[in-house]
Amino acid sequence: MNKLPVAKQAEVIRLLCEGMSIRATCRATGTGKNTVARLLSAIGKACAEYQDDHLRNLGCMVVQCDEIWSFVGCKEKHATAEHKELGHGSAWTWTALDSDSKLIITWHLGGRTEGDARDFIDDLADRLSKRIQLSTDGFGAYKNAVRIAFGKDVDYGIVVKMFNENMDSPGRYSPAVCTSCHAKAIIGDPLESQISTSHVERSNLTLRMQNRRMTRLTNAFSKSLEQHANALALTFMFYNFARPHQTLTKGAGYKMTPAMAAGVADHVWSVQDICGLIN
Repeated sequence: MNKLPVAKQAEVIRLLCEGMSIRATCRATGTGKNTVARLLSAIGKACAEYQDDHLRNLGCMVVQCDEIWSFVGCKEKHATAEHKELGHGSAWTWTALDSDSKLIITWHLGGRTEGDARDFIDDLADRLSKRIQLSTDGFGAYKNAVRIAFGKDVDYGIVVKMFNENMDSPGRYSPAVCTSCHAKAIIGDPLESQISTSHVERSNLTLRMQNRRMTRLTNAFSKSLEQHANALALTFMFYNFARPHQTLTKGAGYKMTPAMAAGVADHVWSVQDICGLIN
């Protein structure tokens, strides 16, 4: 990796951030698989450290949280005890999105348990400087985590959705049909019109499109939890700092990223700028 020119590093990173797998990136760039893997490991750790340091004391007002499923090594139903020790099986990525700037404030990679909810919400609370309106889905682990992390200093509501099987197109891969959806205040006095998870769910789609490892039906899945975390850190760095957001750009009249809208960056980062974190 040290001998790989910065221009070639940038080419590799851009392809990874645009939804290509490691092997496809190797074929497109003529770069060795081990070289790409080492580059991803180094840049992922650097991106995680940079965002951990700089995404703090944020003045967000409206925040939405959600969890998105993926897997590492093998699907959960095939994971043995030995696989579990290696971190294989289902891997849930918890994300917190600033609804106004579209910034991914923080994320947590782990299971879908109360302990993971506590770790995620505690970290979110540490990064904010103002009272917020917070929205999540109806997953029960959120309620206790929010109460412990924020106390009464939050306006918190949940979105409860009911689903039924799609009878017009039944089958294993047919999406369920949402039959009802209602908002419910849990803590404080949240505005009902802003109790929503629409923005963070849309950002989850962006995550699945930009990171090949997050595709539901894929053979490009992560083989280790550590490399999965590195890939996520790079994806969120690219999304926050280097990828102009269409809605923000249209409103501002010039290219704008979530990091710029949130006041933590003053320009659109290039992929070479991201490479500079390790060079």
